[in-house]
Amino acid sequence: MTIRTRRTLATLAVVGLVPALAACTGDDAPGGQGGTPVPADSSAELSGTVTLVTHDSFALSEGLLESFEADTGLEVEHVAAGDAGALVNQLVLTQGSPLGDVVYGVDNTFASRAVEEGVLEPYTPEDLDPSVTAQVEDGLEGLTPIDRGDVCLNVDTAWFEDADIEPPAGLEDLTDPAYADLTVVTNPATSSPGFAFLLATISAFGEDGWQDWWADLADNGLRVTDGWSDAYYVDFSGAGEGGERPIVLSYATSPAFTVTEDGSESTTAALLGTCFRQVEYAGVLAGTDNPDGARALVDFLASAEVQADVPANMYMYPADETVELPAEWEQFAPLADEPYDVPATEIAEHRDEWIEQWTATVIG
Repeated sequence: MTIRTRRTLATLAVVGLVPALAACTGDDAPGGQGGTPVPADSSAELSGTVTLVTHDSFALSEGLLESFEADTGLEVEHVAAGDAGALVNQLVLTQGSPLGDVVYGVDNTFASRAVEEGVLEPYTPEDLDPSVTAQVEDGLEGLTPIDRGDVCLNVDTAWFEDADIEPPAGLEDLTDPAYADLTVVTNPATSSPGFAFLLATISAFGEDGWQDWWADLADNGLRVTDGWSDAYYVDFSGAGEGGERPIVLSYATSPAFTVTEDGSESTTAALLGTCFRQVEYAGVLAGTDNPDGARALVDFLASAEVQADVPANMYMYPADETVELPAEWEQFAPLADEPYDVPATEIAEHRDEWIEQWTATVIG
């Protein structure tokens, strides 16, 4: 199996993993929207291979998946299929002949499409902590929350200190000429953080104001990249790679990885008033050849053992709010108190429309 070692090293570009489409339509596949989650059969004898399809940022500690294999007798194969948007696209394209048995990494900005297209078999592990089940939005029943995090603008505080300029305090400041040519974000048509940030601005400025704000930001020298890696490592000055822009779209957890050697401070900061809360889910893929193994793997991803492993390897908060977090996260990687929110039902209704409007406004 191939496992990434850092969430923040993941490329958010679309990768070409789509095999030739099967002739079947998938009409006979179980599940789909409106289904009732089914419990795992604890008496089932597990065997064979179970394929886990994820976004490129999936990572667990060495030996954790191997321990699951040893305990269950299953063999886990791992397929990385791009970022959340690319992942969902490929699941839809391969409906009826799925890429695997379980998917992890479909987030709340794209999950409604996966449910609508019937690519998922509703399943929820038993005895989830209430803090986990509370994160399943209406219309996404049958998916299992695995982790959560805030997509936010980050600033290079060292750059602003050297330039003797006050960092922006929030979204409204970014269109001020004082911040001209300083911001880089990712394209919502190609990047899940980019789409999450678009949703944040729609929530902040409303249907009547968000396009005007983006037009003003574009006029103020905005740079747009296809994926997070280019925005953060190529353009962002705070990454230490020679970038020249001190404002970047990233995550609230990112400042925990720009901490000084003595651990006393971070050279970057998240603007917590610009955040959109992402929740990443796992689910059983409709048409799986190994439904019992697939459900066992979802149970494993939701287990206390994996939940405790999420912060150190995927740099996201575990969905289970009872899990202890790294000590430095309270200081350098807090979640937003009031992140922006758009219900999954509205995202499903307007996703394509909003992306088309954003593209016409910003790209032209």
